[in-house]
Amino acid sequence: MAKDYYALLGVSKSASAEEIKQAFRKLAHKYHPDKAGGDEAKFKEINEAYQVLSDPKKRTQYDQFGSAAFEQGGFGGAGQGFGGFDFSGFQGGAGFEDLGEMFGDLFGGGGRRSRSPRGNDIQVDVQISFRDTVFGTDKTITLTKPSACERCGGAGGEPGIAMETCRSCKGAGVEVIVQRTILGNIQTKRTCSTCQGRGEVPKKMCTTCKGEGIERRSRSFVVTIPAGVEEGSVLRVRGEGEHIKAGAPGDLFVRIFVKPDGRFRREGAHLLTDAKIGFSQAALGATIEIETIDGKVDLSIPAGTQSETTFRLRGKGIRLARGSGDQIVTIHVVTPRKLDRKQRKLLEELGLRD
Repeated sequence: MAKDYYALLGVSKSASAEEIKQAFRKLAHKYHPDKAGGDEAKFKEINEAYQVLSDPKKRTQYDQFGSAAFEQGGFGGAGQGFGGFDFSGFQGGAGFEDLGEMFGDLFGGGGRRSRSPRGNDIQVDVQISFRDTVFGTDKTITLTKPSACERCGGAGGEPGIAMETCRSCKGAGVEVIVQRTILGNIQTKRTCSTCQGRGEVPKKMCTTCKGEGIERRSRSFVVTIPAGVEEGSVLRVRGEGEHIKAGAPGDLFVRIFVKPDGRFRREGAHLLTDAKIGFSQAALGATIEIETIDGKVDLSIPAGTQSETTFRLRGKGIRLARGSGDQIVTIHVVTPRKLDRKQRKLLEELGLRD
């Protein structure tokens, strides 16, 4: 059955190559099967139409003979076709490169622009005190890792001597590879192995790194640990991972461990503490001293306080951006283990019961 490729793309027969390309981009974005609401059958149809109309030679044939010109040995043919498509003419016109560029733009890929290489990430463990989690602190971290050469700044060339155009890629930064397959010639691009995508190479190699642009050395730097950080938190320091030549450095991940503190426990933004009082203090009431992260404060214990009663000290917890937590004090009434005769007699005379 004859197909109207112009109608499939929604363009006129006099449409320019750019208009055809823009129409295909729009429809491909709409019907791509990887998108929600996509339509694989419709996507194949518009792709088929684009492969013909974007190629001047095939478009001329189509204008003269219609889609029948591609039904035997072309689109849908059993000889040259594969999955309903003819790949024989893909080194020119709308080849893999063009489709890769389109779908890179549509779905976040790089198309012809290959992704820049990146160094490895590094993770280190840092232990801090409980107080540091409350107020924050600065920690000096020393690492021995691949870093950009100090002499050449990572360029690999001797300072003061100009770079020259890479002969392998002629300054393009990429190498074009053409492979002959049963499907025809397939053209691909990859980062130039000589210049690692820079397009230029040193005229004279750096005497320190021998052209590698990288040297392994020790580096110390300060990491700011914010107030309120919790056990197991991971801080990311961008660009402090391993460096590689002609690529971006990795990142440093700092995992936090907190030394236990016998006085405080943490529950979100709140601090939990315990206080012991005597039997008489609980019965008669008292004022006791409580240790907080800001120092000691007085806490009034009303008469008749029972064991496991809690008191809240407002604003004495962890300070976070959204506000400060509280300190929750749990009272434990201590029953005397040993009484002398006089104390025992007095308690018996009181005859205290619930």
